[in-house]
Amino acid sequence: METTTINSKFEGSNYATVISNGKHQIITDEPIEDGGQDKGLNPYELILAGLATCTTATVKMYADRKGWKIGKMSITAILEENNVSRIIKTTIEITGSITEEQKSRLLLIAKKCPVHKLLSAGNQKETILN
Repeated sequence: METTTINSKFEGSNYATVISNGKHQIITDEPIEDGGQDKGLNPYELILAGLATCTTATVKMYADRKGWKIGKMSITAILEENNVSRIIKTTIEITGSITEEQKSRLLLIAKKCPVHKLLSAGNQKETILN
């Protein structure tokens, strides 16, 4: 079983939190309108960032293995919410010398990114308060 661990520490500054994987740290926070100080990405933005970066890496790795020349890639992930549903929309823009057929294949590959799969599947969650 593979395990990924993130530690989140709150030290008393409204909602600002330091998260770490043991090697790297980032600050997260809530927007001012929600009582935060807007010092970092909010939790939804972190999820979208994880999806965007994973999609980028997955598409780039596949293109590299195929020898396809990607110039630049931009991925935009948007969470849209209303009273009855939530949807994450991801838009991928790629420049370079790739054909329409290659672009179609890269779209299929993008949906195979591990974070995309995690967000798309039903997952069990367990929360323990010590």
